[in-house]
Amino acid sequence: MSEITIKIEQVNPIDFFGVNNSKLNVLKKKFPLLKVVSRGTKVKAAGSDEELTLFEEKVEILLKFLEKYGKLTTLDIDELLNDSEKVAESLPTDNRNVLVYGANGNIVRARTANQKKLVESSEQNDIVFAVGPAGTGKTYTAVALAVRALKDKQVKRIILTRPAVEAGESLGFLPGDLKEKIDPYLRPLYDGLYDMIPGEKLSYLMENRIIEVAPLAFMRGRTLDKAFIILDEAQNCTVSQLKMFLTRIGPSAKCVITGDRTQIDLPRNQKSGLGVAINMLKNIKGIGTVELTTSDVLRHRLVSKIITAFDKYAE
Repeated sequence: MSEITIKIEQVNPIDFFGVNNSKLNVLKKKFPLLKVVSRGTKVKAAGSDEELTLFEEKVEILLKFLEKYGKLTTLDIDELLNDSEKVAESLPTDNRNVLVYGANGNIVRARTANQKKLVESSEQNDIVFAVGPAGTGKTYTAVALAVRALKDKQVKRIILTRPAVEAGESLGFLPGDLKEKIDPYLRPLYDGLYDMIPGEKLSYLMENRIIEVAPLAFMRGRTLDKAFIILDEAQNCTVSQLKMFLTRIGPSAKCVITGDRTQIDLPRNQKSGLGVAINMLKNIKGIGTVELTTSDVLRHRLVSKIITAFDKYAE
């Protein structure tokens, strides 16, 4: 008799096993010749090699379905285990340009030429600067790359950070604790995550600090390793802040730094460090830079024209 252990780490175990193992019991009934037990984030099965091979294949199908759609019902399990056509319809056959299958089966992919360059640069470099105007998908593409890396087990966690600099409004006197005061600054990062990861699973990942969203100031003194790190709104970082951040990166980490040179919210007596850092580091192997333009804007059709008009006014 042989035995295998399958790790259920890329999804919330309760979503896969079900309350009181209700979903696992459906799976067990399909394999009466195997002894199947769950232990935390693992499922163990013992029996013949032939049955174990088939069992492992079916579990992989169920996990991919759960990752794609964010849910897995007992009916889904029954159909996926019995109907090969259901499997063919439900699972992706063409992964070209697909970064991640988000919540409710939403497909997230690089949609413009420069977004594709960002993906390619991230695959070739450990640190990438992604610079361009609002609406070009810098942050969204970076978050998708991070979620993909986590799902593919290339990293063990995701760290999203941005400087808490006010964009013309004062939030310091808002009621609430520190987290409630800081959250408005981090909202764009949360929005991307909610698009790509079902709510319950995202809560699980954040509660277990597999995904961490925090202000840049909280990075000081840390070593960020085995992680995909995104620094958003980097145009609002000073040179010293960027140095602090970049020297936090561990040997097994990936990093994307996004920014928009036209939307600097720093006080007049402080200089943005983004352009300085890009020029200083551009010849270092392993560090890439991707420039996005108004042609990459995917918001309302008027947004790119608005950006162009404001740029002309500034000139």
